[in-house]
Parts: sequence; structure tokens; C-alpha cells
Amino acid sequence: MYWQFSTLYFFFFASLGAMMPYWSLYLQTLGFNAQAIGELISMSTVARIISPNLWGWVGDHTGRHVRIVRLCAFLAMLLFLGVWVKQTYVWIAMVMIAFGFFWSAVLPQFEAVVFAKLRQHSHSHRYTHLRLWGSVGFISSVVLLGWLFESVSVTYLPMSLFGLLVGLWLSSLLVPEHIISSDTSDSQESFLQVLKRSNVIPLLMVCFLMQVSHGPYYTFYTIYLEHHNYSRDVIGQLWALGVLAEIGIFLIMHQLLQLFSLRFLLLLSLSFTTLRWLLIGYSVEWWIIIVFAQLLHAASFGMFHGVAIQFIRHSFQTSHQGKGQAIYTSFGFGAGSAVGSFLSGYTWETLGPQLTYTWAALLCLVAMEISERFLKGQKCV
Repeated sequence: MYWQFSTLYFFFFASLGAMMPYWSLYLQTLGFNAQAIGELISMSTVARIISPNLWGWVGDHTGRHVRIVRLCAFLAMLLFLGVWVKQTYVWIAMVMIAFGFFWSAVLPQFEAVVFAKLRQHSHSHRYTHLRLWGSVGFISSVVLLGWLFESVSVTYLPMSLFGLLVGLWLSSLLVPEHIISSDTSDSQESFLQVLKRSNVIPLLMVCFLMQVSHGPYYTFYTIYLEHHNYSRDVIGQLWALGVLAEIGIFLIMHQLLQLFSLRFLLLLSLSFTTLRWLLIGYSVEWWIIIVFAQLLHAASFGMFHGVAIQFIRHSFQTSHQGKGQAIYTSFGFGAGSAVGSFLSGYTWETLGPQLTYTWAALLCLVAMEISERFLKGQKCV
């Protein structure tokens, strides 16, 4: 089932690659200012706080994770059609919240299936070899659309994104049904008891802070570079470069996990992320430094996500794996991304890009302190 899994990863992250760099530009063409753009993007991620947990509970109690993936992919595709109805602030917000409610549920439920299959063959550490196809999808989308928007209007973005959502739904139909049953050997502990373990709450706090720090990058990086005379073609290539670096770390991640403790790798990724935000904030005129900063995406996303997902796998066993993946998505990519986009929308114009990236770097330092003090230095086995 390697290619069935890889195809879904490809289309999910290709849709993310269409939205993340270019959605803010699209909103700008509709006449929204930085504050409104920050608010709208944060609203689109609010659904990630509730939706993954709701669907995670349903998935773990029914074992029908694949059916949930198919249903949510179809409804996300259907609801996205609403962007063509009206382009007012309230309507766009409503459409993106509804769309995000189902779209954000696809990945955590799918990853519960992936880990269940990998666990059967004792290959859980090989997760990154599957996940890298998501990075390939992201690169393909961001580069091709960068070339497209260099010659045509970014108003074609919704059409491109809808096509990728169709691909996501069709790829979900290729994933065979797989019922994940509760394992009596690990189901004695309740979900709340798992949450109270010493590692879990600090880990979720670190994931939250890390994603808040990404707010200025995900929301305004494209606009920031365009303001400093980078072409959309080059901007797309810079986004792609970051994800190429991410693929590189995914290819060797299973080896790093066997050599170093999870806490060490987490601290390493946070330190490189701190450096990355400062370089972007204060050296945007120097293209060679921006290129180097994009290479640090290998640490700020690739290494961090690879480590966090292993922490979650260790903490939440089979009977709670869907809920574990969901709460990781909710705290990080849901609450963290929403707060980060919202805050950056307000500070971008009032404090300026440099100070906005400075508070992002400071949040990474706080996350490092939490990791150092409260997370155990366990190895991935």
C-alpha cells in the first residue's frame, strides 16, 4: 500500500502548498489589508482546534478511520466551492471555517491508519519515508503555481486549489479499508490518564509555541518578499527549496532517531528555528541569507515534526492513536497557527516585520526552556 498512502500525502500537501504561500496574496487582490488577512487566515485554522479531536474520537471508537478520511475529503472539496459565491470578509471567513473543519480532519485520521500499518511490520521509524511524498506534493504545487502566477493573475488560485482537492478525494478512494481495533493490552489507561503523563502536556505546549512562531512566516512571507522585489517565480522556488530541505531530513530521520534522543533533536530543531526567524526578519535584502534560512526549514518543520510525531506515537498507543494525532494537530497546527496568524496580522503593520519575526524567535527560546526542563531524553525504539 506504499503508493496508495504516498498519493494521498501528495495531494493533501499539494493543496497546502497552493494555499500557504499564495492565499494571502489572493486575499490581498480582494482588497483586504494586513490585519484582515491575518484574521481570515487565523479563522481558517480555528476549525483545526475542534475538528481533529471530534473526528479522532469518532475514529478511535469506530475504527473506521479510512471512511472518515474519504468523507472529510469529499465535504472539504464540496464546501470550497463557496469561495466563488461571494468575496466579502464574512462570507470568506464562513467558507474557510467550514472547509477547514473537514479538510483538517483528513491528515490525523489518515496518519492513525499509516501508523497502524507500519506497526504491524515494526517499521514505525520509517514513517518519514512515506511522509516525504507530502513534501514532494508541496514542492510541485508551490513551484508550478509560482510560475503560473508570474504570467497570470493570482485570482486563478481557487480554481487550482479546487483541482487539488478533487485529487485528494480521489486518492482517498484508493486507500483500502482498514479497521483499527482497540488493543486490550494498552486500552486500560484512559485518554485523560495519558494526557497526565509527564511528557504530554509539555510537548503540546512546545508544539503550540512552535506553530505560533510560524505565524509571520506562513501568513506574510510571500508578501514580505514581494515587497522587497522578489518575483513570484523566485518566491515559489524559495518555498520549494525549504521543502526540498525538509525531504532531505525526512530521508535520514530514521537514522537520526536511532542515534539521538528525541529531546536532543527537539532542542536542535528549536535552536535552528530561532536562528531562521532572525535571519528572515533582519536580512531579507541579502538573497543568499534568505536561501540559507529556507534550508533551515529542514529543522523548523522536518526535524520538529518527525520528533513530535514519535513523541505522540510513544505516548498514545493503539486505542488512543487517533485522538493523540488529533490533539497534536489541534494544539499545533490548529490553536498555534490560529494565534500566530492573528498576532502577526496585528504586529506586522504596527511593529513592523523585524519585530514580528523577533517575537517569533523569542517564542522558540521559551519552547526550548520547556523542552529542557520537562521532556525526557528518550530514544525512539
